[in-house]
This record gives sequence, C-alpha cells and structure tokens, in this order.
Amino acid sequence: MGNGDLERGNGRKQRNQGYYAGGAGAYDMNYSDSQWTSWLVPMIVVANVAMFVVIMFVNNCPKNHDGLRGDCVAKFLGRLSFQPLRQNPLFGPSSSTLEKLGALEWEKIVHGNQAWRLITCIWLHAGVIHLLANMLSLMFIGIRLEQQFGFVRVGVIYLLSGIGGSVLSSLFIQNNISVGASGALFGLLGAMLSELFTNWSIYTNKAAALFTLIVIIAINLAVGILPHVDNFAHIGGFLTGFLLGFIFLVRPQFGWLEGRHSPADTRLKSKYTVYQYVFWFVATILLIIGLTVGLVMLFKGENGNDKCSWCHYLSCVPTSRWSCDN
Repeated sequence: MGNGDLERGNGRKQRNQGYYAGGAGAYDMNYSDSQWTSWLVPMIVVANVAMFVVIMFVNNCPKNHDGLRGDCVAKFLGRLSFQPLRQNPLFGPSSSTLEKLGALEWEKIVHGNQAWRLITCIWLHAGVIHLLANMLSLMFIGIRLEQQFGFVRVGVIYLLSGIGGSVLSSLFIQNNISVGASGALFGLLGAMLSELFTNWSIYTNKAAALFTLIVIIAINLAVGILPHVDNFAHIGGFLTGFLLGFIFLVRPQFGWLEGRHSPADTRLKSKYTVYQYVFWFVATILLIIGLTVGLVMLFKGENGNDKCSWCHYLSCVPTSRWSCDN
C-alpha cells in the first residue's frame, strides 16, 4: 500500500488517469499513481497447464487402460491421449492417476499422514474442459487483482483460499477424490467482494458493482449443486478469500493520500477509517478460528455431515434426473 511495499519493487508503470472498469466496478484511478505488472497469475496458468501435461504423461492411457469401457480418446497423442469418455467425459486422466499424483482424499490425509494433499490437489485438473474453465476464470479475475494489489497479496489469497476449500471439502466429502483450482478461484471472488466493502468510499458506482459481483458469485455457486461438482471446495475457498480480502486488500483514504503532498505542518488524516480497522480485526479473528477448527476436525477424522445434517445439499441437490448418492 505504501511506497515501500515489497511487491511493488521496480515494477511501476505510468500514471493512470480516468476510470477503471475492471473487477467488481469502477473507481477513480487517480487514487493510485501506479500499477503492478501481472506475472504471477500467468505463471500459475503456465504451471497448471504444465502439470496437466505431466498428469497425462503419467496416465499413459494406451498402456494402462484395460479396454473394458471403450477406447482411449485422441490416440494420435500417444501416451498423452485421454481416458474413454465413459470413464472421464472431461477429456482427462483416470481417477487412479489423479489419486497417485496428489488428489484430495480424506482417507490418505487423515490416516495416511498426507496433509500435503490439501495443497497438491489445487494444481491438478480432471480434464481439458476442467482446466480451460478454471484457467480462463483465473486470467479474467486474477490479472486485474494482481495489477491493483501486487503478486504477494494475490498469491497469499490464492494459496490460502485453495487450502481453505480443501479443508472444507475433506470434512464433507470423504468417499471420493477431488481436484482443481476452483477453491482458490472462489477465494479471489470472495476477496473482490470484501475489497468492495472495505474500500466502499472509493467506488463511483457502488450499487452496480455490488449487484454485478453478487450475481456472478451466485451463478457460480449455483453450478456447484450439480452432481460431481465439489461445491464445498468452492464455499470454503470463497469464505477464506472473503476474510482475507478484508486483511490484505485495504486501501488508504483519499484524504491521507492527498495529505502526503501537503506542507509539512498540515495535519494528515488517518490512513484508514475506523470501519476498515474493525473489518481487519474481525476478519483476522474469524479466519484464525475457522482454519484452526477445520484442521482440528479434519485431523481428528470427524465427518462434517454428522455436525450438519442438511449441508450435503450445498454440494448436490437430487432431482429426477440425477442422484447424489455417489
């Protein structure tokens, strides 16, 4: 936030003027005289694509497929060809390959001492469709945030949100594996929402910004009630990112910024408002409590469904067209 931020380094760009219509809404860009160059988000995208290539290389469908559920798809790719669509309609590897490479699996985390799966699952994807959907969303959301707040803050929110999503998913989904960066992506969406609240005074079109962001979040969460979609990872990531946004995405008041260029004897306004400090304090406490309780419950082997009998409807709502049993 200040000129001495670690993230800013030497990456300053020209002064921006006018209004910026990115993210959740528009605000006066004269508020900040510089932007960061976005490199972390593109690097995350490259890392995820490279990891998917590694997954398919290890999967090696032509050699490992038993042939009982159809043929490998896109055989011209050799060992990078996809599993039969009956087994994986997303054009990707087998579940056993994902499990081998670090998919989220309750049994191995709790009884196999493999807590690292809470992180590795964020970098795995079930197929090309899954990968494209997540990476396009990451580019759309993440680059704007990184340009405004720098790579350190956005990177911390992305990683911790992914872990928060993994923890909640493990507590409620214990009979299946889960992979994907969706929890981390929902964390960025949650951070955008809390950034709007904590920096409310700098937005020029508050109602439209809030409405647009809530609609986007609601639609994405609604998709999560379909079968085979891990909505608990989405919810956990969103809640974690929402709290982190109050902590890391706070902007100083206009008056404080203007006062820095005033004569030395001019009394400066407070850098942050009272409500920003309150948001920061409450969010920090809730985040620590939430992650601590979640991790303790997880490593004790507790099932979240035993504590909340209706929560399973947050991830899948049964209809006449599909069942949520599996």
